[in-house]
Amino acid sequence: MRTVHKRWIAFAATLTVLLTVFALYLEPDFMRTLADQVWACF
Repeated sequence: MRTVHKRWIAFAATLTVLLTVFALYLEPDFMRTLADQVWACF
């Protein structure tokens, strides 16, 4: 695979992850549940 293709794949993967995290922050119930689960570990 060429370097240009690898760069575009990396860019697309990074953008997908960032958009997914941003979408999850728009769901307060999900973030509350996640925080409660993390807190339960301690």
